[in-house]
Amino acid sequence: MAKTDVSKNLNKPFARVIESNVVDSSSPLHWLALALKDFARAPAIALAYGALFSIIPIAICLFVISSSNHLVILPATIAFALIGPAFATGLYDVAWELEKGHTPTFRHSLKSMFRNPVGEWGFAIVLFILMVAWTRVAALIHVLYPSATNPTFEELLAFLTLGSIAGACFLVVVFGISAFTPQIVVERRVDIMTAVVSSLKAVHKNPKAMFSWGLMIICLVGFSILTLGFGFIVTMPILAFASWHAYIAVIKTKRPRSYE
Repeated sequence: MAKTDVSKNLNKPFARVIESNVVDSSSPLHWLALALKDFARAPAIALAYGALFSIIPIAICLFVISSSNHLVILPATIAFALIGPAFATGLYDVAWELEKGHTPTFRHSLKSMFRNPVGEWGFAIVLFILMVAWTRVAALIHVLYPSATNPTFEELLAFLTLGSIAGACFLVVVFGISAFTPQIVVERRVDIMTAVVSSLKAVHKNPKAMFSWGLMIICLVGFSILTLGFGFIVTMPILAFASWHAYIAVIKTKRPRSYE
């Protein structure tokens, strides 16, 4: 009897997969439009989270400019990856409350950060591991950097090529994991592996829409960096709201769900 139970447990999948819909490649524009509506309906809470979230990128930009020390960027990015999902969770709650026709409050959104602490911290740890791995790979690639004082483009080519390939691979993995994992963890309260696998499957199922969505994220993040991080005060809540609408559109539910 014991052997049968063990064999059954071994044959079980390590995570179940939540099914996803296929959406149009132009869907991200609709998500952004809905996010702007959410921002207009709860501007105070959105700006409060945006201000809190932007402290680290603003500090990074100002420190790098004042000290010319770029070494702080990687460790700060790791810290950024750890606290970012927590603030995004609060904004997901705001969008969820608006979806249900409720009036969102800052206090209620803060409580949402503890709806599924195991899953949320698990997601933060996954991001932390990926960021640490990225720093180690970046350190290894840096060995290829030419020793010449003013290297030519040809001398930099191997370094730039390998660095770009490695960075793109990490970017794709992080995007695939982050696209829907935090939203699933917040609402469904499932284990972290189920959320991660479901997110990866949904991204794989919607390559065109996810490519468009990824480009929009890069553009908004790039704009925020060009403003020395101050742009995150607005772009961060907009991206969080849009990510919630992406989740509603892509991840399937038992009952039809639409928020316009």
